[in-house]
Amino acid sequence: MNAYVDLVRELKSLRKGRGVLAGRIGDRVGPTLRATCGVTAGDAPGAIRRKVSARLEELAGRLPEDLRLATRAAFAIEDEARLPLYQDRVYWAAIRLDRDPRTIRRRVDEAINHLAELAADAPRDRPGARSGGWRTAELHAVLTLDGPEVIERHRVVAERDGLRELALTPPLPLDRPDVRVLYGGTLVDRHRPTLALPAPVDRDHAHDFAIRYRPPGEQVLRAHLVHVPEHPCDLLDLRVRFGPAPTPARVWALEGADPHDDLTRGGVAHPVDPAGEVHLRFHHPTPGLAYGVRWRVTGAPDR
Repeated sequence: MNAYVDLVRELKSLRKGRGVLAGRIGDRVGPTLRATCGVTAGDAPGAIRRKVSARLEELAGRLPEDLRLATRAAFAIEDEARLPLYQDRVYWAAIRLDRDPRTIRRRVDEAINHLAELAADAPRDRPGARSGGWRTAELHAVLTLDGPEVIERHRVVAERDGLRELALTPPLPLDRPDVRVLYGGTLVDRHRPTLALPAPVDRDHAHDFAIRYRPPGEQVLRAHLVHVPEHPCDLLDLRVRFGPAPTPARVWALEGADPHDDLTRGGVAHPVDPAGEVHLRFHHPTPGLAYGVRWRVTGAPDR
């Protein structure tokens, strides 16, 4: 029970000021929160921010929508709520949820209590992996560039009883893509795509679903596509169809890249087959690292 109390206290301290954007973030993250988020002594400030933000967002993804938004705002994880003062972020959430700021403060306190409970129930036991109660057995992804669109077929396995929702992670570099569920559930949060399952899934049982992602509006897909698994994954199977013509001048496979690095560089040269397609398979990709492909169009500088 002490860990729960300590985590509640540390989260209430972290929400002050700029939240996860605070200066000297290493001093703001207490020992219990460090253990919960997998923060190590050698982590740089940027790594600490990423780990804490990712862990809090994963846990918040298992809360009702109003508490999810309250969490993202309170800790300045929400892009639009990266305001310098906690009270400013509370006011922002109050407008979004059409509630009084005092109600939002109560919601934040409620959310923090739930976050601490969830962290206690699902301790972080795999470095780099989120403890969301499930793992990916297979992810088959197809990118067609004449759309463009990415279609993903997932098979996930529950690691606890009563799994009801899955937080989805769109491939990079899609930014706020148009998301459509093809089968296997209902989309319940388009800001942070979350799949509500048709029925609870118990431990060791599998569930299949498919998702389609498209760039929003007129956004042009940059010349790479990577998946950054947030949960353990047994197999990532990726196909890219460039079409019969024109095919890119060169293609590189990216395996285990840092997603915060320049993903338009590096990788291992990979052939394009006569149909204008590339097929890559990654077994047991490491959570938190990037796996996929980049390409160079004709006339672009070599990298």
